[in-house]
Amino acid sequence: MNSVWFDPLLAADITNLGKFNPLAIAFFFLFVVSSLGITYWAAKLTKNTAQFYTAGGKISGFQNGLALAGDFMSAASFLGIAGLVALNGFDGLIYSIGFLVGWPIVMFLIAEPLRNLGKYTFADVVAYRLQQKPVRIASAIGTLVVISFYLIAQMVGAGELIKLLFGFDYELAVVIVGCVMMAYVIFGGMIATTWVQIIKAVLLLGGTILLAILVLAQFGFNPLALFAAASQKYTGVLAPGKLVSNPLDAISLGMSLMFGTAGLPHILMRFYTVPDAKAARLSVTYATAIIGVFYLLTFILGFGAMVLVGKDAIEKIGTGGNMAAPMLAEFLGGDAFLGFIAAVSFATILAVVAGLTLSGAAALSHDLWVNVVRSGHADESEQLKVARGATMVLGLVAIFLGILFKGQNVAYMVGLAFAIAASANFPALLLSMLWRRFTTNGAVASMLVGTISSLVLIYFSPTIQVTILKHASAPFPLKNPGLISIPLAFIVAIVVSLLSTEQQAQEKFAEVEDRIHIGSGM
Repeated sequence: MNSVWFDPLLAADITNLGKFNPLAIAFFFLFVVSSLGITYWAAKLTKNTAQFYTAGGKISGFQNGLALAGDFMSAASFLGIAGLVALNGFDGLIYSIGFLVGWPIVMFLIAEPLRNLGKYTFADVVAYRLQQKPVRIASAIGTLVVISFYLIAQMVGAGELIKLLFGFDYELAVVIVGCVMMAYVIFGGMIATTWVQIIKAVLLLGGTILLAILVLAQFGFNPLALFAAASQKYTGVLAPGKLVSNPLDAISLGMSLMFGTAGLPHILMRFYTVPDAKAARLSVTYATAIIGVFYLLTFILGFGAMVLVGKDAIEKIGTGGNMAAPMLAEFLGGDAFLGFIAAVSFATILAVVAGLTLSGAAALSHDLWVNVVRSGHADESEQLKVARGATMVLGLVAIFLGILFKGQNVAYMVGLAFAIAASANFPALLLSMLWRRFTTNGAVASMLVGTISSLVLIYFSPTIQVTILKHASAPFPLKNPGLISIPLAFIVAIVVSLLSTEQQAQEKFAEVEDRIHIGSGM
């Protein structure tokens, strides 16, 4: 094999990232124009809140499976994990596998009950037999916090990508992404978001497979030869401990990634876009298969970037390692392939940000405005206006957070979002469906304690105290709070529920069970 592949300094010299690249820009504009065309078409079909939030429940199981995969395979997956593996080796596998293992929980515990019980948001399920207002307020707080953390990762990835493609300032790049995303959601709603996610899933999976084939071709299509080359070039990259050295940290991260999937508002919202529970189960099956293939391939991309491009060249472009995959694409396929992969990365970010923003808008308008402020009495036009206004607010928040967290690894930031989702949303959602004694006070306490404890522990963790604030040590030793905050949210939910009895909640539990298992009344 030609030794030129293994010279990181040469790789740094020949990369065109950050320079004017007409092919990359052409692919980028092709996607943006195509997706805006979809938005124009979808805007004509989006006449009421059901179409805005859930595409009228008319998406098929296969289409929703692709859209779920598109929603889940985010910038953190493609850019962040490849970067983590390229810079840290084996430990990046924790993220690759961790993001996947939550899907069986969604399949067997969440998908069908959610479709049979809810309407627009997961709070519909939690509040079904409990008191509406306190539950919806607490769930909206948790939802918005999760979405905010998730948005950070997407906007940071987008900012770095557009900055390198066009040579814009990072801050201007983030503003552009935020504005394009707002156009999708405000005008096209869930119909436009779904089709952008479907197209993006096909492009991303195709690009990842092609890139992985090109990497393996350099090593005789033998992954073991790739890993051996990485081990020869960088000592210790096949051993654990570079990224997660504390066993408790590994357990905490694993718990967050596993249970967090079942608490992500933008993923849960997708189960309302299909016509029935069977389609919901089918969509999870398709999504799991697509996501499984994708995440295993990101491991190949990470090691490929480590060996063929080199750590020094990757870190020279950005310390978070987020540009490892585009650099690998350029190295193997020149400007044309770089342009395609960059456009796909941008499509990935836009689709996920649109889904996140839509779920946040649903929490603000459906949960807070319609069911808390207006007590369920708001006409269609008012609900649509509030939803679109909420979208603008969240778009501005996304832009602000993207600028604030410049330079962070995007996969790492999403890991924190999963921890908050697993703590704030998952315990209350599960107990509301499975436990008769669960009460309004238990639900509210669980969601608030889960949200607040995870945020407080993140603030006092090495992530904030050492990495960002540059202190010598951190009061809380774990980088991810899941090991503490997830059990705490369950314990608080159970203890508070046992302190009092809520007769109405217990009486309606039989109705909940009927709907969960047979879809009664759907």
